[in-house]
Amino acid sequence: MELQMGAVESRFADLIWQNEPISSSELARRSEQLLGWKKSTSFTVLRRLCQKGIFQNTDGVVTSLLTRQEFYAMHSQKYVEETFQGSLPAFLAAFTMRKGLTPEEVSQLRRMVAEYEEGK
Repeated sequence: MELQMGAVESRFADLIWQNEPISSSELARRSEQLLGWKKSTSFTVLRRLCQKGIFQNTDGVVTSLLTRQEFYAMHSQKYVEETFQGSLPAFLAAFTMRKGLTPEEVSQLRRMVAEYEEGK
């Protein structure tokens, strides 16, 4: 499964996730209204996203094979594995080097770690 989407594909994918199940013709209409796309562009991008295993178009009805959260969780995990040898602390250190964390973000991270420890 290919876990890459460009900015244009992401906007289109969000349109599907927000409205699924959606007919491919309705998806094309909404893409034209919201993104300014021609019908052929919508079907081309939809076909690419289906080939990547993110969505499916069955009998003209488009649904997701992965939720938005599942897709981005898998994408993030792959990025950390490939770029930081799977080290989440190394990723966080790199991420926070140029952009500090707000007190709210620190608090949220602490809650996540506590919830993880409780779930073990």
